[in-house]
Amino acid sequence: MADARFEDAEERPLYLGAEDAEDLKVISALVQDAVLPITEMRYRPSKRQFLMLLNRFRWEDRIAAPERVRSILCFQDVLAVRSQGIDRNDKDTVLSVLALNWVPAEEGAGLLEVVLAGDGAIALQLEALDVSLRDVTRPYLAASRRAPAHD
Repeated sequence: MADARFEDAEERPLYLGAEDAEDLKVISALVQDAVLPITEMRYRPSKRQFLMLLNRFRWEDRIAAPERVRSILCFQDVLAVRSQGIDRNDKDTVLSVLALNWVPAEEGAGLLEVVLAGDGAIALQLEALDVSLRDVTRPYLAASRRAPAHD
């Protein structure tokens, strides 16, 4: 398999997977500053999935006007989900993703932490690291008309 090239990027939706910590770093960078209403998360225990429907900032295309795109962040092989610092009953809450962190355990299992702005976090106990990010809409102009900034 050949390495990816810049020419391969064009205007196609992203569809990426991560099965190790290095791959996860790429997805983490791409979902940094993604926002989502708290109602756009689902834990499906029977399928061992945790899903997030994100409004992702398109960090990969900084030449064009600042854009966002709706993307599904899917975690497979989920054994348990916990959260801290967020009120899951407040349906008006909007979450902002800062990073995805992987803490490996024995035999490929581990803890994946979705770090959120405002000291919130979602912890996913995984049997194995299996994460995918898939754009599901066309890009649209970011409402702020600028890229997110950090102190």
